[in-house]
Amino acid sequence: MLSPNLVLFYVEDPMASARFYTDLLGREPAAAFPAYVAFDLENGLTFSLWSTAARDFVSSGTGHRSEIAFMVKDDAEVERLYADWQERGLTIEQDLKTAVFGRTFVALDPDGHRLRVCRPDG
Repeated sequence: MLSPNLVLFYVEDPMASARFYTDLLGREPAAAFPAYVAFDLENGLTFSLWSTAARDFVSSGTGHRSEIAFMVKDDAEVERLYADWQERGLTIEQDLKTAVFGRTFVALDPDGHRLRVCRPDG
């Protein structure tokens, strides 16, 4: 059975995005090159940034039709991160609200990728 182990965001400036995510994730990249940066996460997932200006970049898609979610332990942590991310100056695309699964909000990274914070279903 296949298990995804890499999430990749296409970005305009990998080094600027690396600084953003170093601060947000509280960790340094595991690998950093001018056109590609990778973060190893505790859950075994690799989160990477790839330059849209890279010589071997190919994509016919445009826009951001997906999001990465940070599931936290409870609604109080969602609310704490909402306040923290606002203080850090992140653009909030979807204000804090209660969805069917609990409290949630969506912020944007420097390239407009959606960053959802919520608690696990149930």
